[in-house]
Amino acid sequence: MEEFALAGHEFIELHKLLKITAVALSGGEAKMMIAEGLVSVDGAVELRKRCKIHPGQVVECQGTTITVVE
Repeated sequence: MEEFALAGHEFIELHKLLKITAVALSGGEAKMMIAEGLVSVDGAVELRKRCKIHPGQVVECQGTTITVVE
């Protein structure tokens, strides 16, 4: 399990989170993974690329779990 700190920001868009945490090699790859239904947020498949991820939410993709903190 990995933690990602928002560092004073209110949220991060899902595709940017996947890129920044190196789950995806690029923003384009992140968007494709989301579109293919490979990403879940709080246990539910998320298909919105720009879904706003807030502190306390958990993102899972291809065996990687990311908990977003403040």
